[in-house]
Amino acid sequence: MKKVLGILLGLVLVSGFAGTLYYLWSKSETPPVVFSTKTPKRADIVKKTVATGSVVPRKEVAIKPQVSGIVEHLHVEPGQKVRRGDLVATIRIIPDMVRLAEAESRVKRAAIALDDAQREHTRNQKLFTDGVVPETELRRRKVVLDQAGEELDASREAVELIRKGASERMGQTSNTLVRATIDGTVLEVPVEEGNSVIEANTFNDGTTIATIADMTQLIFKGRVDESEVGKIRPGMTLLLTIGALENEPFEATLEHIAPKGVEKDGAIQFEIRAALKPRQGVDVRANLSANADIVLDRRSQVLAVDESLLQFEDGKPFVEVETTPQKFEKRQIETGLSDGIVIEVVKGVGEKDRIKDLNAPAPGAAPKGA
Repeated sequence: MKKVLGILLGLVLVSGFAGTLYYLWSKSETPPVVFSTKTPKRADIVKKTVATGSVVPRKEVAIKPQVSGIVEHLHVEPGQKVRRGDLVATIRIIPDMVRLAEAESRVKRAAIALDDAQREHTRNQKLFTDGVVPETELRRRKVVLDQAGEELDASREAVELIRKGASERMGQTSNTLVRATIDGTVLEVPVEEGNSVIEANTFNDGTTIATIADMTQLIFKGRVDESEVGKIRPGMTLLLTIGALENEPFEATLEHIAPKGVEKDGAIQFEIRAALKPRQGVDVRANLSANADIVLDRRSQVLAVDESLLQFEDGKPFVEVETTPQKFEKRQIETGLSDGIVIEVVKGVGEKDRIKDLNAPAPGAAPKGA
C-alpha cells in the first residue's frame, strides 16, 4: 500500500513540474503578428498652404485738425456712418499770445498808415483841383490809400484768425470745424471733449480726432512663407476662416504679393493682399483675425493611399501588398500629389490590392513586438 502511494505522489510531482515547464514555455512564446490591410481608394487631393492675417478696410483715413486747440465738441461716435464733409468735431483755439500781440501791433501800424494815406490823398485832391499837381500824382496817392486800406483789413482778419480760427470774410469756412474727408463708418474716436489737440504740420503727424473707413471694401492682409510664395499668383482664390465667424467661410481673390520679404521669427515671409467678396447679412468688423487657405494644386478622383502605408528604401517609396492571407510582397510605386494625409498613386498598385498597415494590427491580434 505504501508503495502505491509513493508511486502516485511521484506521478503528481512529475505532472506538476511538467505543467509548470509548459506554462513558462507558452508564456515566453511570442504570438504571431496579424496585420490589418487597407485598399487604395479614389479621392480628391488638395494641396494648400495657410496664411495668417486679418481683415482690414481697403481705405482707412485718420481725421486730424488743421489748428491746435481744445476739443470743444464731438459730433460723431464709433460705428456711426458719415458722408464726406460731415462735421466731426469743433476745436476751440487757445491763441498764442506772442502771435496775437504781433497781429494787434500790425493792426495799429496799418491804421496809422491808412490815416496818413487818407490825409495825403485829400491834400492831393485839393492841389489837383487848383491845378498844382498832375493827375498821375493823384492816381498814385489813390493807389497808396487803397493799399493801406487793404493792409488794415488783412491785419484785422489775422487777429480774428488767431483768436477764433475764422473771420467774417471767410463766412462758413473755418479751420476750427473738423470734417470727414471720405464716406464711411467711424471706427474709433480716440479723443474726448476737453482734450488738447495738435495740428498736422512738418514736425509731427498731429492728433487723430477720428478714424473713418469704407467698410464696404474689405481686404485680407496676411503673410506666406518663402517656400510657398513661388507657388501662388494674383487671381488665385482664397478661402478665409474668420475667428469670430467660424461658420461663415468667405472667398477672396489674391491681388497682391509683396516683391520683398521680411524676416519674422527666423523665417522670411511675404505679405499678400486679397479682396474679400462681400456677403449679404454678414457683419464683418475691421481687424478681425483670419486664416486663408490657398489652394496650390489639386487632383480630382485619383487613386490614393494613406501616407502612413508608405515605406522607403534608398529614398524610393514602396508598399507591401498581400498575396495570400498574411503573406506580403514588396512592390515599388510611383507617387504624385500629397496633402499630408493621403498621397496620389500614379502606378504600382490597383484598387483591389490590399496593403499592409504596419501601424495597425488586426483587431484582437497582438501588436508587433509583443
